[in-house]
Amino acid sequence: MALIQITEPGVAIDPHQRKRGAGVDLGTTHSLIAVVRGGSPVTLPDASDRHLLPSVVRYESEGITVGYAAVEAAREDPFNTIASAKRLLGRGLGDIADRKQLQNYQFTEESAGMVKLQTISGEISPVQISAEILRVLVLRGEEALAGRLAGIVITVPAYFDEAQRQATRDAAALANIPVLRLLNEPTAAAIAYGLESGDQGTIAIYDLGGGTFDI
Repeated sequence: MALIQITEPGVAIDPHQRKRGAGVDLGTTHSLIAVVRGGSPVTLPDASDRHLLPSVVRYESEGITVGYAAVEAAREDPFNTIASAKRLLGRGLGDIADRKQLQNYQFTEESAGMVKLQTISGEISPVQISAEILRVLVLRGEEALAGRLAGIVITVPAYFDEAQRQATRDAAALANIPVLRLLNEPTAAAIAYGLESGDQGTIAIYDLGGGTFDI
């Protein structure tokens, strides 16, 4: 499979400049981070050799918990344990009124039109929740690579509108993580399966995730 270099439009590629980058699947139910090693993509595990990170964040008076520990606390502390924040990125109250899976949460709406959730730590936005997940993933990546990441590529659903895409960028910015590019999830799947090889024909890509389904 040919090597594809992803940069922001208008940015020249310096063939002598090598920086560490990673791909992030910021998922509805689980997230992960991956890099290319020896020409092949590999996902990076945590210290317990788990490659997936539950996209769940718990807010406590003592601090913030992300991932498996947050999942374990969801039953006893549902109002402060937020899952599926990806569904809320760039969305207002009217957009989520019929979301039964979100009925455990207490929502408010800020002036910018995006919902916030009431927690023990105060009002928290989906951008802040997503930023916590990204921080954990990037820290995992930097520990695995023994060096700082220059930036990440984040995959998003193909149906995401500009407000949702900007909210994703804002989450990375809040976590002080440079975004090299946003890439549609079906496009990422197509690249992974080598559709750039030049084979002729009509090929359908099904991206069946834990919370979204693109074709």
